[in-house]
Amino acid sequence: MEEAKAIPHYWGETPEEEYYKEQGIKSSNFYYKAASGLTLFTKSWQPIKSGAPRGVICMVHGYGNDISWTFQATPIFLAQNGFACFALDLHGHGRSQGLKAYVPNVDLVVDDALSFFDFAIAQDPIFEKPPKFLYGESMGGAIGLLMHFKRPEFFKGAILMAPMCKISEKVKPRWPIPQILTAVARFAPTLAVVPTADLLEKSVKVGEKKVIAAMNPMRYRGKPRLGTVVELIRVTECVSERLREVEIPFVVMHGDADVVTDPEVSRELYELARSEDKSIKIYEGMMHSLVFGETDENVALVRADIIRWLEERCD
Repeated sequence: MEEAKAIPHYWGETPEEEYYKEQGIKSSNFYYKAASGLTLFTKSWQPIKSGAPRGVICMVHGYGNDISWTFQATPIFLAQNGFACFALDLHGHGRSQGLKAYVPNVDLVVDDALSFFDFAIAQDPIFEKPPKFLYGESMGGAIGLLMHFKRPEFFKGAILMAPMCKISEKVKPRWPIPQILTAVARFAPTLAVVPTADLLEKSVKVGEKKVIAAMNPMRYRGKPRLGTVVELIRVTECVSERLREVEIPFVVMHGDADVVTDPEVSRELYELARSEDKSIKIYEGMMHSLVFGETDENVALVRADIIRWLEERCD
């Protein structure tokens, strides 16, 4: 990968406040003290115009990512279209507390995320009436479904981007590897030794965008930690066993060239979920990072589908 000059933001050297103003939105940062005991970094992106937004979107990022770099291209776009967005760096990610990329208990992550979204929405009466939507990318999609199971009436709908709601049999470690990992993790859960390919290379299609994503100063570059891998295996097995319990209106979006999460699993979610309002978008030739890593034309296509889906449910 070519070397590039370090930049303070994924968009370049423009100061944050100035950039948001140029984009026609407003944004704020806040450190939230969660019940888990961790202090979590959070952000909001909102339309500049006063009054209630068209909807409120609660957003969850994926493994190794954070909300202050490429992820926020999506909430910026959504705020430009009249939606208020809230997101937080998950435990051990970005600017939140916790050992980097160590997620020993996803149940605590779910509780802290729901608690933060409750807190954020309660800060201003304008957020109370508009419909609330969930948005989850990759691991964030699995966390989002767990949030739905815990608070089934909280969200009006969900946008699931290449969700990691089951470890595909194509990539799942064969026996006895999972059993060995689980055994070792009991004694050394934070050990970063699990062999894996570079997820950035497998997620982002466009070369220039790979360079930008690689410059993220908060990106985790180490191998996955034993405890995190074991926990994600547990969580995805739990979610995959409960796909028939999914009742929330949702759209699941996946690239058919995704090798990080399996589009066949998204098809399974679509087929098994009991939601009366459900749809699926499988994009030919697209990879894992649908809303950043693809060509600008492909990103625009996915974004248009997101906005269309939201607008149909904001009446």
